[in-house]
Amino acid sequence: MSSDFEAYELDFGTITAEVTNKIGRIPKLSGEEKTQLVLNVDKQLEEVRELLEQMDLEVREIPIQSRPMYNSRLKSYKGEIEKLEKDFPMLLTNK
Repeated sequence: MSSDFEAYELDFGTITAEVTNKIGRIPKLSGEEKTQLVLNVDKQLEEVRELLEQMDLEVREIPIQSRPMYNSRLKSYKGEIEKLEKDFPMLLTNK
């Protein structure tokens, strides 16, 4: 069961790294290229939210004695996404 959680963690790490990279590139772009990148980041943020939901479901299936460790990791990932989601709109308004 935890192997599914760990697979989701790998996906989470890959996608959030891509999102962070793209968010860093947005201020340097303009026009259609910027619009497409913003839409892509929005889509990837939605994918990450779905991954977090799947991870949450997996944690519920993990034996009780192991849950605190996984809950802690999940909480950390949720914090990362909250920060990205908070920074992303501010980046768009700071032209």
